[in-house]
Amino acid sequence: MQLMRCLAVTAAAAALVGCGNDPSTVQAPAADPPAAAVAPPFMPVATVLELMESTLAHAAEEYWGAVIVIVDENGVQEQYPETAEEWEEVWAAAITIAESGNLLMMAPRAVDTGAWMQYSRALVEVGVKAAEAAQAQDPDQIFAAGEEVYNACVACHMAYIPMQP
Repeated sequence: MQLMRCLAVTAAAAALVGCGNDPSTVQAPAADPPAAAVAPPFMPVATVLELMESTLAHAAEEYWGAVIVIVDENGVQEQYPETAEEWEEVWAAAITIAESGNLLMMAPRAVDTGAWMQYSRALVEVGVKAAEAAQAQDPDQIFAAGEEVYNACVACHMAYIPMQP
């Protein structure tokens, strides 16, 4: 018990001594190095193809499969998310699509600073629209946004994937 009191008094004294320091003698932390000397805090792992196959394709398929309209001999059948959890899955897929556009703009994935960036930004924009449609829980908006996602993907593929005979 005596030892505990001694330690408490010593700690309190040290704290009070620290409070009495002249502010002009306190050293400021070292300045941050110039921005050019600092490496980005991120580390891209996937190639463009790996990003497409592992992340973007799965998110797009989830989004496109969220609203289904079947017209056949039995008439028109519609399927769309019904629970809050199902709508959240659609929203998450849309957010993944949008963020994938950002990932495509990062070095070393960015192929160029022109059309590649425009296509990537377009993917971000349609992903945001798709997320808003999911938040609105509107099957018609999901269907329309899904078409925009598809068109953004196809436009980029037409420009950057060589056509095979």
